[in-house]
Amino acid sequence: MTAPWPPYPPPPPLSPAGVPLAEFTQRLLAYMIDMALLSAVGFVLFAPAFLVMFSRMQFPDPYDSQPDFDEVLTDWFVPLLLLEVGFFALMMVLYFVYAVEYMHRSGQTLGKKAMKIRIVPLDPALRLTRGMAAKRYLVEYVGGMFVPFFSWVDGLWQLQDKPYQQTLHDKFARTVVVKVSP
Repeated sequence: MTAPWPPYPPPPPLSPAGVPLAEFTQRLLAYMIDMALLSAVGFVLFAPAFLVMFSRMQFPDPYDSQPDFDEVLTDWFVPLLLLEVGFFALMMVLYFVYAVEYMHRSGQTLGKKAMKIRIVPLDPALRLTRGMAAKRYLVEYVGGMFVPFFSWVDGLWQLQDKPYQQTLHDKFARTVVVKVSP
């Protein structure tokens, strides 16, 4: 017997609870929306601090052929470095609160809500806990900060993962991302 033509598309992959899994493009767009929102918040917080600091800095004399190294270090480099470190720490805390609390409460961030996807535990008998959300955050963002190219490997992992299309942070937290029924 021959196969029917045209061939039927394969059934969509399902979570252990039988819910269709989110597609790569949905997850990518949700991530991009979340990053755009957080970048806008970061810009709103960082721009005024930078402008205030920049307005208070002492500019070296342009006619001085040899600026003093200590003066450049203390008037420019150290304040800028401290501002950057403070901004980095603030953004990590804000993103932790955003990602973990939104995920813990509803399984969705604003980007995931817009793309109609949700994070659920791999085991359908469990609820999504704050600990699971924190594990996802630690692997996805903290791991991505300190390991070169980890973010790329983590995000693209879902393209080859079978059967649940999990990223590495999903595997670590034992979660999957599913479509929200309309």
